[in-house]
Parts: sequence; C-alpha cells; structure tokens
Amino acid sequence: MSSKIGAILLAGGVGSRMGLPLPKQFLILNGKPIAQHSLDVFASMPEIIEIVVVCAPEYHHLFDLSSVQAKLSFALPGNRRQDSVFNGLQELSLNPTLVSVHDTARPLITATLVHRIADAAEKYGAATAALPVKFTVRESDDFGLVVRTPNRSSMWEIQTPQIVRLSLLREGFANAHVKGLNVTDDVSLVELMGLPVQLIEGCHRNLKITTPEDLVIAQALCGRAL
Repeated sequence: MSSKIGAILLAGGVGSRMGLPLPKQFLILNGKPIAQHSLDVFASMPEIIEIVVVCAPEYHHLFDLSSVQAKLSFALPGNRRQDSVFNGLQELSLNPTLVSVHDTARPLITATLVHRIADAAEKYGAATAALPVKFTVRESDDFGLVVRTPNRSSMWEIQTPQIVRLSLLREGFANAHVKGLNVTDDVSLVELMGLPVQLIEGCHRNLKITTPEDLVIAQALCGRAL
C-alpha cells in the first residue's frame, strides 16, 4: 500500500443503550477510554498522515495525544452519522489519497485490518470490513410476519473501518446533498452512485460496544492476542 490516509474517528454518539451518563466511547476499557484504543492504533500507522476526531468539545480532554505523530484536529458531531463524517471530512487539510472512517466504539481494531481494507480501497475506490452473517435472516412486514428468507450466503454484517478514495467520498456527499439521501454508513455514498464497494472479511473481535454485555466481552478479549 502506497497511499497516504486521513483517518476520521467517530466519537460523537451518546450511547443511550448503555444507560450511563458518560457516552460509551469514553468508558474505561483495559485502563483507558474506549475511544483511545482506536486513536492509538491509527496513530501508530505511518500511512496515517492526519487524524480527525469527531466528538463534543467537552470530551476533548479525555484523549491522551502524547503518542500522536500525525496532524490531529477535532470536528463537531452532527445530527446524523453522515453529518459527523462530513464535518470530519472538512477538517482534512493534507489531501490524503484515502479516507478511513472508523467508529471508536469498536476499540479492538488492528492495523492489519486497516491495511487490508486500504489495499482494497486503492484498487476499487471503496472498501469496508464486513462479516458473513452466521444466522438465518428473515425479512418481515410491519406486523412482524415473515415476508421472505434471504439466502444468508450472500448476506454480510458491515463493520468499520470503511475506506474510500477522498475524491470519491466528496463526490458521494455531493450526490447525497443534491438528492437528499440519508445513509447509515460511509460506503453507501459510493454504492448509491452505482460504483463498486469491496467487502473485506473482518474479525469477530472487532465488535461494536453498544450494551454493557459488549463491554464485558471486550474486556475479556483485551487480554488475548488479536
């Protein structure tokens, strides 16, 4: 991989399902805030030339920035995920080739996985971590009645990081703005333009901490080799 990467780390969620006053990404995991784990991984990678952390200003002080060699800045979170990513995108100033967007609620990310996704993004323009669905999936109507059972062999659970060529990401946001599109993740902006998105098999350890049970699992995994 030869591309330079700008990283947008999303840490603006409120984490309501945790039922705690502090957003989940700032709870302590293995001695440091959950969001710090992601920052440390991206800061350790020489390909990362700049990092934008998207979070409310009152949480800036919770980050330990002592090991960050790349240019670092902060951006404000938006009402929607895509607004937060857009705000982060505006703060990128070094014109990286690729942009990596990662949810800091996934603290067990590894540099190896980032490299694999970046390699695919170099080739296809956009790529994301994903896992094949393990269980049978059913689609229902508004009343909870089964409509159909999709073939799970072609179904994937999407993770982050998601990495997109900078020019393509900007084009995707412009298209979404003109058409009034709402998206739940970043590579959807590329998909909605009819362009390819490569799925790269991720890792079950790259879990997203959403509930107290997820935090227990992540704590158990922290002591094991990743």
